[in-house]
Amino acid sequence: MSEFDQDIVQAAQRVLDLGNARGKMVATAESCTGGLIGGAITSLSGSSAVYDRGIISYSNEAKNELLNVPKEILAAHGAVSEQIAIAMVKGLLACSIADIGISVTGVAGPTGGTPEKPVGLVYIGYGSRDGSIKAERCMFDGDRTGIRRQTIIRALELAASLLDA
Repeated sequence: MSEFDQDIVQAAQRVLDLGNARGKMVATAESCTGGLIGGAITSLSGSSAVYDRGIISYSNEAKNELLNVPKEILAAHGAVSEQIAIAMVKGLLACSIADIGISVTGVAGPTGGTPEKPVGLVYIGYGSRDGSIKAERCMFDGDRTGIRRQTIIRALELAASLLDA
């Protein structure tokens, strides 16, 4: 039995299955989910063949120190931005052996939101070592747990789409 709900387990299993079928590895850089995406993948047997590493970069300092996200980009755009999600993936791929990188940064709430960056705003960065790196802007509803749950599922879906390309 998994500590994650069935929707998350199914999404993680799809990443595992596609990674195995393609011989590809995945790495994650997480802020607002605090390692839950990596936790969902590693809750499954056989994940070591597909999952390289996860970096929890909750603070701006961690984003800079662990993922080499430039302080200038953090200052200019703030941690919750398309630019940071992309920079997180770039930094992640530079320090890992993974083929696919996924990052998340957002405002899970219930506090911390602003009119420009409300609670529920999440950017998911995704890309491959041999392709482009993009970020998807998401607006999720619900409480902190619900926002994080939706973020995990969408991040896993994006990882699967890269593996299935």
